[in-house]
Amino acid sequence: MLFKNIIGQEETKQQLVEMVQHNRLSHALLFLGKEGSGAFSLAMAFAQYVSLIPNRASSETSLFGEPVEIKLPSTAAEADAWMQKQPSFAKAEQLVHPDIHYSYPVVTKKAGTPPISTDYISEWREFFQQLPYGNIYDWLQFIGAENKQGNITAHECNDIIRKLNLKSFESGYKILVMWMPEYLGKEGNKLLKLIEEPPADTLFILIAENEGEILSTILSRCQLVKIPSLDANDIEKALLSKNACTAEQAKQIANASEGNFREALNLLQHADEDFHGLLREWLNATLKNQTIAQVKMIEEIARLGREKQKQLLKHFTHILEQAVRMQIADDILKQKLLSAMSPGEQDFVGRLNKVMGLEQKEAVAEELDKATYYIERNANAKILFHALTIKIFHIVKNNIVIA
Repeated sequence: MLFKNIIGQEETKQQLVEMVQHNRLSHALLFLGKEGSGAFSLAMAFAQYVSLIPNRASSETSLFGEPVEIKLPSTAAEADAWMQKQPSFAKAEQLVHPDIHYSYPVVTKKAGTPPISTDYISEWREFFQQLPYGNIYDWLQFIGAENKQGNITAHECNDIIRKLNLKSFESGYKILVMWMPEYLGKEGNKLLKLIEEPPADTLFILIAENEGEILSTILSRCQLVKIPSLDANDIEKALLSKNACTAEQAKQIANASEGNFREALNLLQHADEDFHGLLREWLNATLKNQTIAQVKMIEEIARLGREKQKQLLKHFTHILEQAVRMQIADDILKQKLLSAMSPGEQDFVGRLNKVMGLEQKEAVAEELDKATYYIERNANAKILFHALTIKIFHIVKNNIVIA
């Protein structure tokens, strides 16, 4: 992947290129960014870039035996142009470069055989080409894991140690890209000595979403590269470049996605769904305590399927967040917020602020997060949304939070 194909993150791209240019590359980097920020894509592009750099110690010499200094790019655009001229570029781009090794959570493929990442290398290449902004849930569904928990096992750690003790084939570096080290249990301590005292010209690139779930012993040995959430303008431009929606839709989706391009793509996929109208009907039935209407709406929502149910809850959360911002904003900020909303959103936000205070909005948002969690774990939709309807009614009408 070229740097230019990654949405936004221009400052981080420049930082990475300069890190290599000025020979400040640490032997272990942790790319830390929230889902959909591009940390995954950025780390993969960086691994590709580094893999194409020849070994400085064994570089060409002049006619008189003096080493010829390798002139490396100084900008991300120059790095892209330089990469495309390298003999191993096609291999790196297709994820088949012999000196880049990949590690990621997997499940047992054959009963009785400990799983390792290479069992799924074909699926991994296809997954990254199709979903460069995908998350762990997407990956486990992609490999048909169903409800199984993915892991990076002790057997995988032994395989990593074996691979990185081999000599490099084409590159000046041997590179390990580990995606989601959060799924590395205590077995990860097997890698400590290798990370602390790696073989010459070995680079570890870890890509994570949650710093608190990584083994502290591994975390302390890595240089942190923080990847910020994407700017709404960058997401809007990326959506428009796909020619898949109108300018108004792109703006709304970019604002609703909160810096998460994966979420933006999900919202785009369901852009034709009338979640706004469905949410209005559901809340009207809930707050007016119309039992028959509530049952009808719960059955309608239950028929949507898990992904659409999650999008409905995400839309509700977004409306609540907009309502909170409008409630606490000054007049200048309110005008900016209103300009980013559609007329329907403006009306909805205004009505929510009339019936809910800040504490009530926070309590409802917490219930929506819990509901999303249970949907992902195959909870019965009718029971789940019936309970959620009751909780929202009591929170708004009686200011009671039900545990």
